[in-house]
Amino acid sequence: MKNNLFSVVVLVVIVAVLAVFIAYLSSPHSKYSEQTLIGLAKTLAEKKITMYGAEWCPHCKAEKARFGSAWQYVPYVECPANEKLCLDKQVRGYPTWITPDGTKYEGEQGIEKLAQIAGYDLGK
Repeated sequence: MKNNLFSVVVLVVIVAVLAVFIAYLSSPHSKYSEQTLIGLAKTLAEKKITMYGAEWCPHCKAEKARFGSAWQYVPYVECPANEKLCLDKQVRGYPTWITPDGTKYEGEQGIEKLAQIAGYDLGK
């Protein structure tokens, strides 16, 4: 009886550790600090570099997740809710990042590329 109870406890502990490990691997985490990501997001806003996307778009969700809580500072246009603006900007796919001079960066760019576009030093 004690062997069975011990086996069950060990199994529960193993499953719990695996669940925590899997949750950690699947959660968005960044090699950059929150302050660095906020700095990048605010620089994108200052330079009026805007992401055009859609809530249902998995690539947009991935791009947003890279910023974590700093996402709130990134200029963003939800295209299904702003169809005319996105058509006028000639957004052909999501996400599309557009600079004030009209340069378009289509698809996921990632933190490093966005920092390069914005001229932001990630502090490497």
